[in-house]
Amino acid sequence: MQSPTAGLGEPVAAAIRIVRPREGRRLADSKGEKPVDNASLVGLSRLVALEREIDVVANNIANLNTAGFKSDGVVFQEYVDETASSGDPTSTDSQVSFVYDVATWIDLGQGAMERTGNALDVAIDGSGFLAVQTPAGERYTRNGALQVNANGELVTSAGFEVLGASGPITLQPTDHDITISPDGTISVREGDNVKTESQRGRLRMVGFEQPELLLKEGSGTFMAPVDVTPQVDTKSRLVQGTLEKSNVHGVVEMTRMIDVTRSYTQVANMLVKEAELQQAAINKLAEVPA
Repeated sequence: MQSPTAGLGEPVAAAIRIVRPREGRRLADSKGEKPVDNASLVGLSRLVALEREIDVVANNIANLNTAGFKSDGVVFQEYVDETASSGDPTSTDSQVSFVYDVATWIDLGQGAMERTGNALDVAIDGSGFLAVQTPAGERYTRNGALQVNANGELVTSAGFEVLGASGPITLQPTDHDITISPDGTISVREGDNVKTESQRGRLRMVGFEQPELLLKEGSGTFMAPVDVTPQVDTKSRLVQGTLEKSNVHGVVEMTRMIDVTRSYTQVANMLVKEAELQQAAINKLAEVPA
């Protein structure tokens, strides 16, 4: 097999999380099915791969303005079928190369910082993650657009509880002048008190030795597999009143979308012409006297 390539041929990044492995199958070994010529099979395999890449690029573009979003890429490989017919009845079978949609990968590079002025917005300067509690268990996010729910709990924009070093963080109705320090400590002033600060907890920031092993879930969260353990992150720093923007490059993704769409159209047109040639050949044979 050839080395994997990402997207339209750019090199695969050093840190790749295979989040969507695909199992290969023999494309010319289905008993009872009408034989399909190799040109059509190769073309169809390419269409399937391009369709997958269109989905991934479209999702990246849709999340261009989602805080903390990490873009996805696609990994392809060459799949060599040892049993594909060569088309020559007098020769043995030969190898035919297909496009193999292996997986998608996550780009964990940091996005640009955007100043918002909102006291509950925090951006992570570093490789760490905020720990949050979801109905499915503990998850991790880079989206620092925090807010306070009706119960006074600090939550994400998706409503997940933000975890502190000692559990969920709760603010009082009279709290004001909220300050979040670089290490995640949350300080407030209570009621009429304008001089003395009270602490409400410290945001729990975690890191991973191999963050590329994280699995992306919905609402900007990541799940750590069983064999991946979060560790306390003392290197990353929080920037209050700021959000980390998506690391999607809009111009690059739009260019990819145009290129992939053109490739899809070209392959589809080729398959149509191939089918027309086959039909024309059949019609000619039908005209031959018995």
